[in-house]
Amino acid sequence: MPAVSGKGEFCVLRLDKFLCDMQIGTRSQVKEAIRKSLVSVNGVPVKSPDIKIDEKKDIVTYAGEEIAYQNLYYYMLHKPAGVITATRDHHEPTVMDLLTDVCGKDLAPVGRLDKDTEGLLLITNDGELTHKLLSPGKHVAKTYYVECSGVLTAEKQRLLENGVDIGDRDLTCPASVHMISQSDHSYVMELTITEGRFHQVKRMVEAVGGSVTYLKRLSMGTLSLDDGLAKGAYRPLTAKEISDLKQSTKRISAR
Repeated sequence: MPAVSGKGEFCVLRLDKFLCDMQIGTRSQVKEAIRKSLVSVNGVPVKSPDIKIDEKKDIVTYAGEEIAYQNLYYYMLHKPAGVITATRDHHEPTVMDLLTDVCGKDLAPVGRLDKDTEGLLLITNDGELTHKLLSPGKHVAKTYYVECSGVLTAEKQRLLENGVDIGDRDLTCPASVHMISQSDHSYVMELTITEGRFHQVKRMVEAVGGSVTYLKRLSMGTLSLDDGLAKGAYRPLTAKEISDLKQSTKRISAR
């Protein structure tokens, strides 16, 4: 029997969708939790995932804790090579095709990674946060693990750090270079930039005479790729990760 609000009005939001929206778990995980009587509505354990609730009036608890409604979703994806950063495409697999068991509408990637680039990609429907993270004036730091062919001399490293000509009107903004290893014909570094120009990392390396052979994004702002997340896998962001991201954009805006 559908759940009703305190005033007896039938509502329109399914319980399983509500719990997915609250990032309790994937749709299949939520259904399993309901089956195990871990979910109650207005103090009454429920067995059916498709009952209707009023998220503003009904009290939903999971494992004894009340769940407050929100309609924004945040996922961390470990993007593999071979998929494009888009919401849909008629010819190529997209990053959204990898999110096979999530709830929420209007989810979209924040920024883009090239088809052959791996690593951290934030997926959300929080338009305000997306705008702040991508706004050129915010200078949100993004760190990449970069394997390159060529040799990075001290002078070339200074060019990367101070600003290099990649063919645009302006030099790139100052960047941070952490050298990991170097041989006679190749080098590995972590490169932190605060812009998001087209193919920027690859063009920066090419501007100092090298070529990127492997590229992986490690972090964006305060959000770092989960070491335990396999390529192609995803998970909801924790409350702390969401809070830290939002707080960091506020600090950037205040500068």
